[in-house]
Amino acid sequence: DEEDLKLIESARKACETSYSPYSGFQVGAALLLENNEVISGSNQENSSYPAGLCAERVALFQAGAGHSQHKIRKIAVTAKKAANEKYIPVTPCGSCRQVMLEYEVKQSSAIEVIMQIADNKWVKTFSTEVLLPFCFNKNAL
Repeated sequence: DEEDLKLIESARKACETSYSPYSGFQVGAALLLENNEVISGSNQENSSYPAGLCAERVALFQAGAGHSQHKIRKIAVTAKKAANEKYIPVTPCGSCRQVMLEYEVKQSSAIEVIMQIADNKWVKTFSTEVLLPFCFNKNAL
């Protein structure tokens, strides 16, 4: 729908702020909050690879730090290679899936996830739990 397309476009724009000199793999994420505000993030690499951060977590942590009073409704994730304008299929890594689930549990409402699966083809989940079966959350503690 129109709302999803605008969110995908915001995620694509976020790719342009990626700092990815080592992989050349630019990832953008955009969150839609319940107040219709969009929060974007991009991957930020570091020469010490574990010190970098994925686009999804950049956006989620920004929303958590500066907009914690608003629930996250949706997240769109996009990617492209730095030398190419074509966007390519991408899904969140395991760590990002765990963080998305944490926010979903924290806010007691589902977060839709929009991901590209092929040229101009997208898939949308209606909860992050679908991406992380047998998940670990506060209920397991």
